[in-house]
Amino acid sequence: MKKIKLILFAIFFINYSFVSLGKDVPASFADLAEKLMPSVVNISTTQTVVTSTNPFPFEFPPGSPFEDLFKEFGTPQKRKASALGSGFIIDAKGIVVTNNHVIQGAEDILVRVDGEEEYKAKVIGADPLSDIAVLEIDSNEKFKPVKFGDSDKARIGDWVIAIGNPFGLGGTVTSGIISARNRSIGLSRYEDYIQTDASINQGNSGGPLFDMSGNVIGINTAILGQSGSIGIGFSIPANSAKIVIDQLIEFGETKRGWLGVRIQDVSKEIADLEKLDKPRGALVASVAKNSPSDKAGIKAGDIILEFNGTPIKEMKELPKIVALTEVGKVVEVKIWRNQKEIIKKIKLGRLETSEDFKAKKPIETSKHTKIDELKITVRLLNSDDIDKRQLPKGSTGLVITDIDTDSPINYLNVNNIIVEAQKKKIKSIEEFKRIIKVTKNSSEKTILIAIYNNQNQRRYIGIKLD
Repeated sequence: MKKIKLILFAIFFINYSFVSLGKDVPASFADLAEKLMPSVVNISTTQTVVTSTNPFPFEFPPGSPFEDLFKEFGTPQKRKASALGSGFIIDAKGIVVTNNHVIQGAEDILVRVDGEEEYKAKVIGADPLSDIAVLEIDSNEKFKPVKFGDSDKARIGDWVIAIGNPFGLGGTVTSGIISARNRSIGLSRYEDYIQTDASINQGNSGGPLFDMSGNVIGINTAILGQSGSIGIGFSIPANSAKIVIDQLIEFGETKRGWLGVRIQDVSKEIADLEKLDKPRGALVASVAKNSPSDKAGIKAGDIILEFNGTPIKEMKELPKIVALTEVGKVVEVKIWRNQKEIIKKIKLGRLETSEDFKAKKPIETSKHTKIDELKITVRLLNSDDIDKRQLPKGSTGLVITDIDTDSPINYLNVNNIIVEAQKKKIKSIEEFKRIIKVTKNSSEKTILIAIYNNQNQRRYIGIKLD
């Protein structure tokens, strides 16, 4: 009898557990979709594209001398190109959020609301770095807005629905779950995507990702798979998007925090050399002159462990946190220097007005001596290099002119410049060779070098010597 009672109890408990786990599974999305559809818009844009028509009944083969000779005979033709996307209303006055790439270069923007009325719209502000744009519908009507939810509370496995304009078909609802958080896919400068398996296709860009309370927790922005959805879509989290959106509405542009440092990952080799407990934080490769970090005393070689009370586990976390911090705010930055923690107070600058924001062009040079241990060829940095590359005055180092395929640093490029080894400035090839030899005979056998890459960005590299 006891056994029967135990079995019945076990069956009841397992049954109850499954019911408890499955209680949030919606029976239908119909009521939620009906409520949200009027707030999701379809966006179509047009722009003029100029092309030249071929006046001949044939084409010249690529590279033919006749191709250039006769190309001026082509008649420039103007045509209208169109693009489709999605968006959502966040204010009754007709303020619409979408992706920047949906409206970039557009001459005319048309917004269709709830699959019926079509309105013209203008751009209030756009931000290519986060791929967010804010539009305003040209109408005195009152529209139905949606609200942002707290995307930080969204968990892997939560139900979500996406509404948008895939392939120009109009209001389409798809459902799924949050598949992953904090994804980086190499599309923009600041990436912290929510990954979902809710079907997202071309034309869904700029549309909302809703939670089960009907709040926007993401802006659908990218898919994997050229032909359409393969169950992997990406959304910009609402919390970071809202900061950008509020700035675009208020100022028409973004105002991001700026430290003025170039950073890189802390590898295991670098962590070991710096006597750090494990690879973590962001290694400062270089500090921009007169930047907030420069004024606060941050130096190349420092490792930023914490920013404004937030621990930095990986290098990629720091730019996002800094960018979302208010310009002019004084923050505490915890750094690792000379095997101990130091606190620095930094008043943040504004990224968009900094010299650091402007890209620098790569410049070429020539060759000289072989470094056998690293299987590279180098030559001394000269004054002409310093002028052309716009390096700090008095810079010294070695220009890499050749790299063997089996070199331990074959991931570097010709024209990269080695400026430090074991945190000592390199002034000659002989000095560099001596440091390599001493390191090779040491117990650690790891050399830490600092380089300028071909974009003049300074970074550190740990190399294990055989």
